[in-house]
Amino acid sequence: MIKIQLVDDEPNILKALKRLLKAQGWEVDAYDNVDDALGGLLAHDYAVIVSDYLMPAVDGVTYLQFAKQRRPDAMRLVLTAHGDRQSVIKAINQAEVYRYLTKPWNDYEIVAAIQSAVELHQLVRENHRLLQTVATQKAMLQAREQELQRLEAEHPGITQVLRDTEGSILVGDDS
Repeated sequence: MIKIQLVDDEPNILKALKRLLKAQGWEVDAYDNVDDALGGLLAHDYAVIVSDYLMPAVDGVTYLQFAKQRRPDAMRLVLTAHGDRQSVIKAINQAEVYRYLTKPWNDYEIVAAIQSAVELHQLVRENHRLLQTVATQKAMLQAREQELQRLEAEHPGITQVLRDTEGSILVGDDS
């Protein structure tokens, strides 16, 4: 199940977003308090984290920097009604946000942006899984190669396979 975290100090914004995103089949956790949201980061593996930019205790970029440390694979988005160039640059450079969204929003644009973030998150996760599989297989091959080298050193010729002209394996000294 895809989990999404929403952080905004306005409960009405959270309710509207939660209703919109739950309709997509995603599990949505909404927090109007940054401290509770930080606890949520420790307890859940979020695919996408959406944070308001201006909040009373901590700004959204600072929160997303913490989120990046706790959940580096999660896609981070900023949602704000206050969009100036400096805040966009700060969000991109410091929190490595995936998208910068504005209030008021268009439902289709929000859903499309989060869907895109979910898909990218899944690709990153699959890439990590495949890299781990390749590393494991490489280690197994190296171990087998070392064992073959050890056997060949102890018993010269043991790893050699004799074949006839048609490719059949020859057993014994029938060369």
